Amino acid sequence: MHIQRRQWLKWATAAISALCLGAVAFSTPAAAAEKVTIFAAASLKNALDAVNAEWQKESGKETTTSYAASSALAKQIEGGAPADIFISADLDWMKYLSDKKLIKAGTESNLLGNRIVLVATKDAAKPVDIKQGFDLAALLGDGRLAMGAVDSVPAGKYGKAALEKLGVWSSVEKKVAGAESVRAALALVSRGEAPYGIVYQTDAAADAGVTVVGTFPADSHPPIIYPIAITAESKNPEAAAYLDFVKSAKAVPFFEKQGFTVLK
Repeated sequence: MHIQRRQWLKWATAAISALCLGAVAFSTPAAAAEKVTIFAAASLKNALDAVNAEWQKESGKETTTSYAASSALAKQIEGGAPADIFISADLDWMKYLSDKKLIKAGTESNLLGNRIVLVATKDAAKPVDIKQGFDLAALLGDGRLAMGAVDSVPAGKYGKAALEKLGVWSSVEKKVAGAESVRAALALVSRGEAPYGIVYQTDAAADAGVTVVGTFPADSHPPIIYPIAITAESKNPEAAAYLDFVKSAKAVPFFEKQGFTVLK
């Protein structure tokens, strides 16, 4: 009887210990900081990858980032996708979410500026004087003009606005190859599938397969502004710290290296 009692006590002690260890193991992930999930415009990839690496190095916290057209990301957030941070390539898609109460009040700010440029395949690049009435249709010939989709992708919207302002949109409208993102448009030129494309200057700098042949006048399109904010549904306690880091002086060199203008 005593032996059985001792065995029972030993089993009970082991079981309680296992339960305690299980409770500790179960609570550890909850106590650990979650990854900050970022939805960011495709044109930010090179710069933001570097910023995120620095954030992880300094804070010990991790991030996970989805890059796509701002329109696609905004729609995903609207549909319930679990994002903590949204960085748009234009003000319109940030406003779209803000109007639907999907952006946390008081967290939105304008982070970066950019320019749009005309790029050509590396081997065929010659300077183009981008001015009122310039003959882009003749440059294209039978080729296509690669752009982000002009009804949704910010770079495409900026490009169309510039071409309209310069009086050449009607002559090239039917030659446009609309892409799902500015990086997809860049790839069409880089692979030689389109002789020219309109992309951000930061994208052009990231692809050795293209050359900038002209820069669109700043007054030919609305200012290119990248806003950043925390989403309304984010419950991640690290989101605010990440937002502060991206807006801090520590992040500036990484953005400027890729050609972005950091807005103060």
